Amino acid sequence: MKKILLSALFMFSGALAYGQLLPSFQFGVKAGANLTKFKTEDTFSSDNRAGYFAGVWSRIGAAGIHLQPELYLTGKNTTLVAGNGLENDVKFTSLDVPVLIGTKFGAAGVGLRVNTGPVFSFILDDEQKFGQAASDVFRGDFKGQNMAWQFGAGLDFGSLGLDLRYEKGLSKINKGNYGETKLDLFTFGLSYRIL
Repeated sequence: MKKILLSALFMFSGALAYGQLLPSFQFGVKAGANLTKFKTEDTFSSDNRAGYFAGVWSRIGAAGIHLQPELYLTGKNTTLVAGNGLENDVKFTSLDVPVLIGTKFGAAGVGLRVNTGPVFSFILDDEQKFGQAASDVFRGDFKGQNMAWQFGAGLDFGSLGLDLRYEKGLSKINKGNYGETKLDLFTFGLSYRIL
């Protein structure tokens, strides 16, 4: 009996290991919320503000490693405050393209994922709203694209997934007034695997 149980356990372990080696492809949709903050030199401060994202993702993997390209329409909001108290409410709409590499631990449709990689962001629109005393001197002159790096983890339950990520801005997003301004954000997303 012990030999049969040991043999069954060995075959089950081998099947799990073999399943991690086989190439796989997954595709799905994802939506969620973000908290955005500008990292600036001492001239301005920034408040965290909530935004959104929605789009598609794919996961191509073999040997326990996966590549995860994604495409999202993202709304990022923040308030910049100058030393003299003037405020600028900034709202970005951007097309974000994370290209992540990661791995997954678990079996039978339940697992923990970790991933990291670059994010390329293309600004489609930026809307700025000033208080009455502010002038165009306070207006941000933002670049059309920037780059960041994401670090994250996720949980999968069958076709559903939960993701929590931190995105660290690598490139300056401004061309002028705000000094060394970079965009950092946290995201929380819910995904659904279609394939």
